[in-house]
Amino acid sequence: MVESVPDTHFSTGVVARLAPSPTGGLHLGHARTFLIAWLAARHASGRVILRIEDLDATRARGEAREGLLVDLRWLGLDWDEGPDVGGPGAPYVQSQRSSFYEAALARLKATESVYPCTCTRADVERAAGAPHPEEEGTSYPGTCAQRTVADALALADSPFAWRFRVRPGAVVWDDLFLGPMALDPSRTGGDFIVGRPGVGFSYQLAVVADDAEMGVNQVIRGNDLVTSTPRQILLYRRLGWPVPRFGHVPLAIGSDGRRLAKRDGSLKLAALREAGVDPCRLIGCLVHTCGWSSSIIPSWPADWIDRFSTASIPPQNWVVTPKWLDSLRAN
Repeated sequence: MVESVPDTHFSTGVVARLAPSPTGGLHLGHARTFLIAWLAARHASGRVILRIEDLDATRARGEAREGLLVDLRWLGLDWDEGPDVGGPGAPYVQSQRSSFYEAALARLKATESVYPCTCTRADVERAAGAPHPEEEGTSYPGTCAQRTVADALALADSPFAWRFRVRPGAVVWDDLFLGPMALDPSRTGGDFIVGRPGVGFSYQLAVVADDAEMGVNQVIRGNDLVTSTPRQILLYRRLGWPVPRFGHVPLAIGSDGRRLAKRDGSLKLAALREAGVDPCRLIGCLVHTCGWSSSIIPSWPADWIDRFSTASIPPQNWVVTPKWLDSLRAN
């Protein structure tokens, strides 16, 4: 069975979002992805929402949250709604939105779309055995799938998670950058966790509830989240919410082939700012990597709204070399 996704016109009523996590400063990879997402929205005369994704309370830091706003403003990016400007979708910080996630989970329970699972990670790996080469990681073997929502009452104080029932079959969507896509989430993870009583909610459920409640209809992010997309599409459809357009852009990687991470201190925007890098020079360099200019032109993001194009962005990952970093400081 194929679960398809209704298509919408790219330039009609676009509502996009920037959704950084306050677990460390933003780096060059974030800057490039957020620039693309921002320009895609502004090119379509759309709105931009800023949302802070701080569900991971063990890693979220208050000072990092404030730093995100500083980093984004330094780049010349702005937003129409957000934690600092307000808006009809408030609050714009995930740790303040648990009631929305609880309501979404309640709707899933009402349709038996979820069930209580007591399996540990080790249990899943032992039961599943070696995954097939084409599969991502270990798929949940369905050990607890025969349970109903009501069975949670009999678990007393035993820890459990709510798992979403994934039906076999490909989920297809027309990616703004990758083109036609089809992935079967039953083969890349299977039934997935959407929440744990007393602990919190999963990224998958939270971002779907947030985007739906805020009216987001265009999601542009790194291609490391491609496998999350079919899971989120299933949640949208099961909850009866419109599915946004998705676009996945190439990642930024270092010369060693590893993707950039927040641990790469020298590549953080705060470090570049403190080193005296001109943000206009940085934007010009990022624009050049996206194929919108043949040379480095110091500029602000708004200068490229009319010249934005998805077609010119190279499909391969962007390699941040020492030479490229030197270009940021060139006169």
